[in-house]
Parts: sequence; structure tokens; C-alpha cells
Amino acid sequence: MVKIGNEILMHIRTSKKYANDVYLQDIVGVDREGNEVRIEDKIADESDAVEDQVSTKIEKRKVSEAVCRVLYGREKEVIQMRYGLFGNDELTQREISKLLAISRSYVSRIEKKALAKLKLFMQDCFA
Repeated sequence: MVKIGNEILMHIRTSKKYANDVYLQDIVGVDREGNEVRIEDKIADESDAVEDQVSTKIEKRKVSEAVCRVLYGREKEVIQMRYGLFGNDELTQREISKLLAISRSYVSRIEKKALAKLKLFMQDCFA
């Protein structure tokens, strides 16, 4: 009986040494569908986020180039402010209307016309 007790104690002591170890296959939770989520799954998700960020930067650069080539004056100004291009913060139509001292509906019309021009340009360039 003593020997069994000693074996159990030795096992517990050795288990404690490795209690803080983390393995990629360790389960960290459950997703909405009831599937187990492992550490390796979460790490894989991070790489997708980086790819999305890079893709977004590339797309934003293409749009910025198109804005410089196609739009002038108020159209360019409204699109820059509305979508946060060239270091601007994204603003609402109402905020832009106050800054430019024009009506919100006029900002909306300018934006709509500018986006139509950009769409045509982008379709021609990447078709």
C-alpha cells in the first residue's frame, strides 16, 4: 500500500514540473458551432489578419492613385475626407458638409458622382 502511495506522489510531482507547458494542440475553448478551438487554430487566424491588412493597404493605394488621376476639386476633396485617404480621418457626410459649408445632400451628390467616375476608371484599368 505504501508503494502505491509513493508512486502516486512521484507521478503528481513530475506532473507539476510540466503543468505550465503549453502545446499547440491544447484546447483553449469552443467556437459557436461547438467545435474545439486549439492554440494552433488561433495562431493560424492571425496570419489571415496580416494578409487582410496587406490586401487592404494595396487596395487603398490603388484607390488613392485613381483619385489623383480622375478627380479634381471638390470631388477629390470630398472623397479624401469621406474615406480617410492621404492621412485624413474618415468623416461623415454631415461633418464634410459643415467643413465645406455646403448641404449634406450636395456632399452626397458629389460623392456619388465621384464614385461613379472612379468605378469607370477602375474597370478600365483592371478589366
